[in-house]
Amino acid sequence: MPSRLKGLTKAFGVLDGMKLYCHVKVKPFGWLYSNRYGTRFYLRSHSSDWFTFDQVFIRHQYNIKLPFIPKTIIDAGANIGLSAAYFAYRFPNSEIIALEPNKENFDVLTKNISNFKKIRSLRSGLWNTDTYLELINTNSAQNAFMVTETTAVNINAIPAVSIKTLMLQNDWSTIDLLKIDIEGSEKEVFEANTEYWLPKTKAIFIETHDKMKKGSSKAVFKAISQYDFSFSMNDENLVFINENYSNNNLD
Repeated sequence: MPSRLKGLTKAFGVLDGMKLYCHVKVKPFGWLYSNRYGTRFYLRSHSSDWFTFDQVFIRHQYNIKLPFIPKTIIDAGANIGLSAAYFAYRFPNSEIIALEPNKENFDVLTKNISNFKKIRSLRSGLWNTDTYLELINTNSAQNAFMVTETTAVNINAIPAVSIKTLMLQNDWSTIDLLKIDIEGSEKEVFEANTEYWLPKTKAIFIETHDKMKKGSSKAVFKAISQYDFSFSMNDENLVFINENYSNNNLD
């Protein structure tokens, strides 16, 4: 059995897996329907969308064992919404906030999460304070956009929000799962203003991007080392589990 077919049938069941395999052999884009997820996913042509689909559903990038069942999830760098949809399916009772700063990605994200009522989408970046950002490499692949801080008067400004603000706005006492894939901006998120939210975060899945922004990994490890997190890796993600919460609500 071809590896792609095997991966699709494992992720979506035999019938849907075979249908998806036939579809993507002809064109790995367009609408892909899944009975298991009860929805369909839209992938763009000439984009990185199929790569992201493969990461999330076939390579199972976020199929990571947790010692609790997440109820509050932030998906920062949600791209076209596939990881948020995966979390919503895996943890159906969770509240999910999906953040994506790029308009084209965000427009597809809203299509892909439309059947998941507990996902709320924000066209916003994640930063260490509430500010404004600007995309700086707009010619990059759709899953590799970087941002820099700017002001509200910039016509290209995109709002950015801090993790603390998200918690306060939504009355969350903890973040059960924080997924971060923000193309180097993890450096800014972790190098300042972590005191409120980091000790209240139960699990972090994060991809660091030192090739895009030097010092990203250093900022993450420096901040996390102040608290009792265990560390492992899964695919491209660093996985941190807050040991203060590890025995609650065993999964």
